[in-house]
Amino acid sequence: MTDDNTQEKDTDKGLHTRFVAYMMLVEVLGKKAPLDQTLSRHKEFNELEGRERGLARMIVATVLRHKGTMDKLIAKAQDKPQELRPSSIYYVLYTGLAQLMYMDVPDHAAVDVTVRLAEKLQMVRQKGLINALLRRTGREGKEWMAGLDPVYTNTPQWLLEQWIKDYGLTEAANIATASLVEASTDITVKSDVDEWAEKLDAKMLATGSIRRSEGGNITLLEGFEEGAWWIQDASAALPAKLLGDLSGKTVIDLCAAPGGKTAQLANVGANVIALDRSAKRMERLFENMERLGFEDTVEVVIGDGAMWQPSEPVDAVLLDAPCSATGTIRRHPDVMHLKTGHDITRLGALQARLLENTAKMVKSGGIIIYCTCSLQKAEGEIQIEEFLKTHSEFARKPIEADEVGDMSEIITADGDVRVLPYHMQDKGGMDGFYIARLAKA
Repeated sequence: MTDDNTQEKDTDKGLHTRFVAYMMLVEVLGKKAPLDQTLSRHKEFNELEGRERGLARMIVATVLRHKGTMDKLIAKAQDKPQELRPSSIYYVLYTGLAQLMYMDVPDHAAVDVTVRLAEKLQMVRQKGLINALLRRTGREGKEWMAGLDPVYTNTPQWLLEQWIKDYGLTEAANIATASLVEASTDITVKSDVDEWAEKLDAKMLATGSIRRSEGGNITLLEGFEEGAWWIQDASAALPAKLLGDLSGKTVIDLCAAPGGKTAQLANVGANVIALDRSAKRMERLFENMERLGFEDTVEVVIGDGAMWQPSEPVDAVLLDAPCSATGTIRRHPDVMHLKTGHDITRLGALQARLLENTAKMVKSGGIIIYCTCSLQKAEGEIQIEEFLKTHSEFARKPIEADEVGDMSEIITADGDVRVLPYHMQDKGGMDGFYIARLAKA
């Protein structure tokens, strides 16, 4: 029989976990803070036990993926739909709806803990409304949801319109649908891929990465402390593989932090200059290089990639340009709430400046890999088309299917790579990505 004190402690712990989730929603949706930044800086989140930390993160991510649907449910559950006050009541309702409609939490428990959360937040006058809205949604919500299209309900209109323009209606719907599914954990290993796939209970992917379907604290897994592997989405692991034999060659990794591609380049024998303008992000990169044992082959430089130049031209540059990150919504659902169409224009101008400067870094016969984790063609195909118009000394060096695990479906007619979130869908999908390889005459 469970001791009353133990039961009370578990109840208090569950309430505190929901409170932490609520506070993170305030940060992301209210203050427009990136989710990763919120997770790393939120003291109370990082003090939670592993299981509770996972639950809090799951609640937040679920809300960010399905906020559009939740707003529709809140309006439907009211007798007379109206704007609720204070606005923070929505964050409380979101935590409840995430558990009630999308997670394996009994209805009564989801409602009870959400009402207690309202009490904790001193929303005494609102707790009756919260209780009523959640109970009605628990009874009728599934039926209401059946009449909603999750793509149109949860994808920002500006984003969906751009995808339709770039890919057509059907393709845009497929992209949006795949983007709403949580991503698995992909890993790049230094060597002995088969052995580590078995040790980490992971599956081999055609592209050379291994994939874990289970979550958990990755720092506790075998091989992490020893630096045998690192976390890196399968799509993000492709660009560095397209530079060929790098033994003894010098490669600049522009916009390098947090260092996944830097590690790949160092692992195949390149002399790497890793450059990023953020000193804080470069601290993390250097820590990662130390853990992986690459600190002696990587030169860390803090500088502006749109202006900095090496002392002499190098063999290759890998430019993973700052972008809207719309290809990473599966693992970063906050992108849908933090980015706007204006960001595409602003970032496009930065990408063009970075490419312009990159062109001067490469020696004759050298290679530029340009890539972004964006699904917007303005940040990919169109960016490269504009660059080639004014740089006759560069030409595409088409990427072949056998360089990307024989995934011919991701190779464009021009010989670039365009990964969409539903590619490799039978194994859990991939982050959206664009890659072009350019050779200098």
